[in-house]
Amino acid sequence: MIELLAAGSPIDHVTDKTVSGALTLHMVSLGLAFVVGMAVLLLSARAISTGKEQVGTPRFLTKGRLAQLVEVITLYLLDNAIRPVLKEESDRFTPFLLSLFFFVLTCNMLGLIPIMDVQHLAGHFTSFDSHFAYVGGTATSSLGVTIGLALFSFVAIQYQGFRSLGIKGWCMHLTGGAPLYLLPIMLPVELLGLFIKPVALAIRLFANMLAGHTLLAVLTGFGVTAWHMSDANWLITGGIEAIAVVAAIMISFLELFVAFLQAFIFMFLTSVFIGQMTHFHEDDHDEEHHGKLAAA
Repeated sequence: MIELLAAGSPIDHVTDKTVSGALTLHMVSLGLAFVVGMAVLLLSARAISTGKEQVGTPRFLTKGRLAQLVEVITLYLLDNAIRPVLKEESDRFTPFLLSLFFFVLTCNMLGLIPIMDVQHLAGHFTSFDSHFAYVGGTATSSLGVTIGLALFSFVAIQYQGFRSLGIKGWCMHLTGGAPLYLLPIMLPVELLGLFIKPVALAIRLFANMLAGHTLLAVLTGFGVTAWHMSDANWLITGGIEAIAVVAAIMISFLELFVAFLQAFIFMFLTSVFIGQMTHFHEDDHDEEHHGKLAAA
């Protein structure tokens, strides 16, 4: 039974697989994440919205634990991550940033549910391939998926740069205020930085999700290794597997934290990069204020 629960390779546990034709496992997982995420957010929005006047004071209260959790997370992100960075531009990008956060979070959370492992286990008792699955896995453990998400961030960042700074201001931003004789050095570095930022977002999310799930697969595979190394000794195998299972449960709680953390980092850094390409009106007021003080 232990051999049925562990994959032959830890990497095989997280790599993408073809379902049918051009359709892959991670593509199905992305579609499932979209459906689940939209359902949860729409139901939460209905529970958070203000009720009818005849209900009285309770109409202002959010109904349901899940909706309350979504509300708390949303308010925290708005008050501590989006508005302090984007200021007056917050309303423009809040829908995009929150959608990015909850979609990445949903993908990460679905990866913690052993849907694919159950299908692998069922394959041992049926005529299906034991390494085949129709749905499951962590879509964000695929570099192609994270690059696709980072592409949306890249478009939003450059859109805000052209909209807020204009073409001339966007070009001046690439110089970093350096003297003309440093432009041959500054321009290539700044141009590379335009692409390095979203690529770093993609690699960070991909690496963290891949590493965590690979570690879980390695831990659950210790029992198989012990079984072969001990010449099928049930006592030794059971002891090692018990320790491995406890460690895997502890790592699973850490993975739950990482799922939220990486979704937050992806969204927060996107907002920071958008803020860097934004010309805030408060800066004009500060410069005018300092100018008056200097004149006085």
